[in-house]
Amino acid sequence: MAGTVLPMQPTGAPRAERGHVSPAGGPEVPYAVIEGGRPGLCLLVTAGVHGSEYCSIEAALRLVRRLPEGLAGVITVLPILNVSGFRQRSVYVMPEDGRNLNRMFPGKPDGSASERLAHWLVTEIFPHADAYLDLHGGDLSEALIPFSLFPGGSDASKALATAFGLPVAVSAGGEGYTINAAARIGVPSIIAEVGSNGLWDEAGVVQMTDGIDRVLRHLGMIAGPVPAVDRHHMGAVRGRRRPLVSREGLVGPGGGRRTPGHHPRRVRRHPRDRRLQA
Repeated sequence: MAGTVLPMQPTGAPRAERGHVSPAGGPEVPYAVIEGGRPGLCLLVTAGVHGSEYCSIEAALRLVRRLPEGLAGVITVLPILNVSGFRQRSVYVMPEDGRNLNRMFPGKPDGSASERLAHWLVTEIFPHADAYLDLHGGDLSEALIPFSLFPGGSDASKALATAFGLPVAVSAGGEGYTINAAARIGVPSIIAEVGSNGLWDEAGVVQMTDGIDRVLRHLGMIAGPVPAVDRHHMGAVRGRRRPLVSREGLVGPGGGRRTPGHHPRRVRRHPRDRRLQA
């Protein structure tokens, strides 16, 4: 029977643990914890917040198979958070309560299924991380180009987005999202989105796994400099949380440059944020 605690704490010895955890009374969630032979930071990687975003899930599953050789610190991977949504090919929501998990943060210990899962992540998982990547992949109803989101006001999160290397990076705010909840407790975080319409191909998965490796280099968890990329980087942008974008910028209905919707708010900088500033 799966437990409720992830073995995220460093042990000082190389390891690759895989198993399942039962958070907040919900379905068992798969996990992997990979620890290198040298001390370093802890990187948390999640995918499957939306159960039919398959490009991100495949990338996370490949990370699960990573070996500890050459690694400093700890990588914790939760490759399919919304397990019921994955099994039922649900668009956006958790079937248990019909809610979008990525609007439920920081959650409630006595709330609905998605609120309880969000609360477990915020209280039991996020505090052990030094940096956080929430991987997404374009749900069944979304046509997107690759982009990343980072919490406005967090320089270390912006540096993670730059290191990941997707063509567009958007400074975002608001309430209810994984990355904003993590940033509020001092964990630099980004959402990285690659894929469209619930589809994935090898090029998309490689773009995601390459981004993870770039972040590992940025954090000093694997050796070598962060490779340069040809990207169009955007700072604070008002508009859709998931924008329709081109390399020239945001494109709204009718070709407009902005659309009503998600508005950036500054996240108060936490002292831990300074650890990862570029």
